[in-house]
Amino acid sequence: MREIIFDTETTGLDPRTGDRLVEIGCIEMVNRVTTGQTFHCYFNPDRDMPAAAEAVHGLSAAFLADKPRFHEKAADFLDFIGDSMLVAHNAGFDFGFINMELEACGLDPVDRSRMIDTVALARVRHPGAKLSLDALCTRYGIDRSHRTLHGALLDAELLAQVYVELTGGRQIGLSLVADNTEILVQPVAAPVRERTFRPARPHQASEAELAAHAAFLETVKAPLWSD
Repeated sequence: MREIIFDTETTGLDPRTGDRLVEIGCIEMVNRVTTGQTFHCYFNPDRDMPAAAEAVHGLSAAFLADKPRFHEKAADFLDFIGDSMLVAHNAGFDFGFINMELEACGLDPVDRSRMIDTVALARVRHPGAKLSLDALCTRYGIDRSHRTLHGALLDAELLAQVYVELTGGRQIGLSLVADNTEILVQPVAAPVRERTFRPARPHQASEAELAAHAAFLETVKAPLWSD
């Protein structure tokens, strides 16, 4: 099963108001294991970079000025993702920007039926908990010490590890046998231990025990049971 884990960086929050895609990072996974194949590209948005957005990802208008426009790399992007399922954190946001850019190029949008949202997965797995990528990395012990700013490819790498944890943990894809040899597990019967049964002990007090108890009660001064 091939899946693409991806992340985007943008000039803002809403493609409908003129915000643009400025970076995309994609990582290929097959059977929940990364293959080393990636797609990463920066884009010139042909507009200014708001200070609030630059503070998040560190991508300035000057840095992006000589980068390709999205339409120049759209075919490469579509070729890389193919028809695979697409996994993103808060995936609706990323799909909104990608489809806006594709439609601006006269290309068909990516069908949202291919979308897997790790926020939705985490909400089911950890109801009431913090669901940010940072919070999930902390929960699963994923090292993010090298992440000082948001970056599409770096965040996709972290998300790939989070996604594996959300869908079953690191044991997914683990194989103890290199070939197709079947391992037969034979049941082992537990050894039978012989038990020695003792006769039941009498529970009724003897005449001597009753007499001793009565003598003891005679020594109790002002007993509560006499009131």
